Amino acid sequence: MPDKNNKYFAAHKEITSVARLSIYSNTFLLLIKLAAGFMMGSISVLSEALHTGIDLMAAIIANYSVRKAGKPADDIHKFGHGKFENVSGTVEAILIFVAAIIILYKAGEKLIDPEKIELDFIGAGIVIMGVSTVVNFYVSGKIMKVAKRSESIALEADAYHLTTDVYTSVGVFIGLILILITKNPIFDPIIAIIVALIIMKASYDLTKRSVSGIMDVKLSDSEEGIIKSIIAEHYSEYAEYHDLRSRMSGAERFVDLHLVVPKNQPVGEAHDFCDHLEKDIKEKIPNLSILIHIEPCEADCEICRKLEVCKLPNNSCD
Repeated sequence: MPDKNNKYFAAHKEITSVARLSIYSNTFLLLIKLAAGFMMGSISVLSEALHTGIDLMAAIIANYSVRKAGKPADDIHKFGHGKFENVSGTVEAILIFVAAIIILYKAGEKLIDPEKIELDFIGAGIVIMGVSTVVNFYVSGKIMKVAKRSESIALEADAYHLTTDVYTSVGVFIGLILILITKNPIFDPIIAIIVALIIMKASYDLTKRSVSGIMDVKLSDSEEGIIKSIIAEHYSEYAEYHDLRSRMSGAERFVDLHLVVPKNQPVGEAHDFCDHLEKDIKEKIPNLSILIHIEPCEADCEICRKLEVCKLPNNSCD
């Protein structure tokens, strides 16, 4: 168990804390939206309740995944548990898409036969949608801050769900006001369809982001650029490097490369240089594991000759 005073424990505690906050807020909003939706007979409010129900399931999955992803590497998972977050994000995206399909179906039925639309207690629905907007705006902002700081894909997906819920709640809020003003209930299924389309877009974005991690997509160009620039700063201590590879696993980053050094350089010196290089790179890029494979330079190249001469006593390479 990690020391409660170290940074890992503090960060992990913050992540799990906001993940639980999402569960609590979604449970509260689900109950009041269901009550309002059935009381009003509103498809748009019930679609919002379904959306929140999916968000609650997603929050539970996110809470589980961040706890699993936060575990250190073990004998079975040598590279850690970071991909739990990617799997979580993919599952959440599928759940959101299913919710959107259900909403479209129900709204379509009401749109085809508008005479079935009967709404009551519109004022109560407006108040509840307003409360939902405020709660989700606060909770999503809090979760997103922690997600960005910790680089948690699962938390970011959860925050994105809630942000989408803010937009859809505002849409339903406006729709109910229009119904109250115009006395025309046709706005109810129309707003529900708009809500569903927004949810489907969110599902697509989350799927794309989550699956990219499962497929071992490389680090961003900016992060790879930082690694290459740090290696270039030490150009006078090696012959060349090649086969630089990188990938993401949740918030964890993995990099490996081949470093060519003079063939007569002692193993201890090459190892110390690699340690120094790794330390410099890790200071610039968080959550990084780097593996450097050392290769001897087989050619009688000018760089190696210079490195050999530089190591002789009383020689200056300036």
